[in-house]
Order: sequence, then structure tokens, then C-alpha cells
Amino acid sequence: MAGETHRRGLRTETLLVLGVSLGASAVWAVLSIIEKLTRPIPLSKQTTAMNQSATPDRPWLDLAYQLAGIALPLVAVLLALYLLNRIHRPSVELRAARFIGFDRSEPGRDALRGLGLAALIGIPGLAFYFLAKAIGINTQVSAANLTAVWWSGPVLVLAAIENALLEEVIMVGYLFTRWRQIGWSWPLVMGVSAVIRGSYHLYQGFGGFAGNIVMGLVLGLVFIRTRRVMPLVVCHAVLDTVAFVGYSVLRARGVSI
Repeated sequence: MAGETHRRGLRTETLLVLGVSLGASAVWAVLSIIEKLTRPIPLSKQTTAMNQSATPDRPWLDLAYQLAGIALPLVAVLLALYLLNRIHRPSVELRAARFIGFDRSEPGRDALRGLGLAALIGIPGLAFYFLAKAIGINTQVSAANLTAVWWSGPVLVLAAIENALLEEVIMVGYLFTRWRQIGWSWPLVMGVSAVIRGSYHLYQGFGGFAGNIVMGLVLGLVFIRTRRVMPLVVCHAVLDTVAFVGYSVLRARGVSI
């Protein structure tokens, strides 16, 4: 176990990584929900728009904006892996990505676990979304709002993969490893990570907050049992792809959800 100086350094490191990634997103999400709650319109009557076009009248520039928005947040993922490799490595024998199970050593098993998790989380998650809207604690989430151009589908898939990489590598692989090195118990690690995950989804409403806490607890438990991030990445990418692309297809056909 690291000494107190090392533990203090690791705590500072995790705060800095969160500060340039999902911790910052949580701050913006809290401000967003405050702004929504102070409107004269009930929360359930408001719409939260995601994956919006930046320059819909210039598709070539819009594509550049979308790709930049996908690529730049992944720098935080690379930073987290770099720090795990360079500072207080959790394993002398294994590189960070291998240590947290972010590799291709078990592709079939990772895919099956990920798909199973996506079904386990996605089906009740959709039901909970409708319930949260019905009881007035969530906004209407408009998951895909790109201009109808040839690249909109692939970009939505890339956005789903980016979300999966950012959230699962940092919130689970990196933070679980660092917080255990600091000396936290597994329940504390899982709980704090899940609450942060819920917090940066607060912009959707309190349904998004609660639902993502549950998702964080489930994925955290799977990681503790398997020591692999890849099934979580697969699960998250599938969930977001279905949400983004599915919403886009339904909207194009005039179906409102």
C-alpha cells in the first residue's frame, strides 16, 4: 500500500483527471438542471437535445465539428492510461490497459458479456425513462439532432463509442484502480463512482441521475468480478448506439418518443 504522501498524490491526481473530463461534465450538468428547474415550465415538458448540428447549413464543416467533439474528449482517456502506466503502476508485469482489462485478449467473452449487460440495463432503463417522464422528474430526451446527411449515422455510432470509452475507462478502470490504491473499500469506490456517473447525467433530469447511478453500480460490480473494462465498453456503446441511431430512425419516420 502506498504511503500517506503517495495516497495524497493519487487523490490529487484523480481530482485533476476528473476536473478535465467527467467531473467538469458533472458541474455543467448540475448548472443545467438548476437552470431547467428555475424555468416557468415543468421539467417533464422540457426537451434536452443531444448530438446537435453545429453548422447545419455547411455539412462539411459540421462533420469537422462532430469529429472534433468526439476525438478531443478521448485525450482524457489517454491521460488516465498514461498516468496508470507512469505513476505508481498497479502492476509491474502488466501495462495499464491490460491490468484493467481494456484489451483484446477475450473478444468473444467481452462481446457476449457486453451484449448481455446491454439487454439487462437497456430494457428496464427504457421503462424507467418513460416512468420518470410520466411522474415529472425527467425531461424529454431528444437523443439525435444531426442534419440528415450521409455521415450522420456513422457519426452517431462514433459518438456512442466515444461515450463508452470515456466513461468506462475513466469512471471504472482508472478510478477503481486508483481509489483502491488509496485504500478505499470496494463499496465506497462503487458508490462514489456511481454518484459521479449519475451527476453528469443530471442535465437530463432526476430520472437520468437515478438511472445512471444504478447503471454505475451494476457495471462496477461486473468489473470487480471480472477485472475487465471491455465488456462495459461494449455494453455502453451498444446502449448509446441504439438510443442515438434508433431515435434518429424513429424521428425520420414521424414516431415521437
